[in-house]
Amino acid sequence: MSVIESYEFGRIVIDGKVYTSDVLVFPDRVREGWWRKEGHRLDVEDLEEVLEFKPEVLVVGTGYSGCMEVPQSTKNFLEMRGIRVLEAPTKEAAELFNRMVKKRKAAALHLTC
Repeated sequence: MSVIESYEFGRIVIDGKVYTSDVLVFPDRVREGWWRKEGHRLDVEDLEEVLEFKPEVLVVGTGYSGCMEVPQSTKNFLEMRGIRVLEAPTKEAAELFNRMVKKRKAAALHLTC
């Protein structure tokens, strides 16, 4: 089970490994170097791996200052597929992800801004 150990602007530690670019986090793996079509916007096409995984919950880390936008259309698309969306600045999102121990979960975390 992936555990987010710490987060600070531009840097996150997951299961003892340091990442310095945006990540997708799954219970059994981390996809580093995750990038979006538009850097500060989360669109459905940015979440192909998440959709394949079919989590109950997707925790979205919107960045250090919360600058990444999650459009309502993206939230609606995910929720119509049974995926609950929780969004928060990345520090809070990391804490949310760690607290959800009994859920099939994934996280999409923006590390800067």
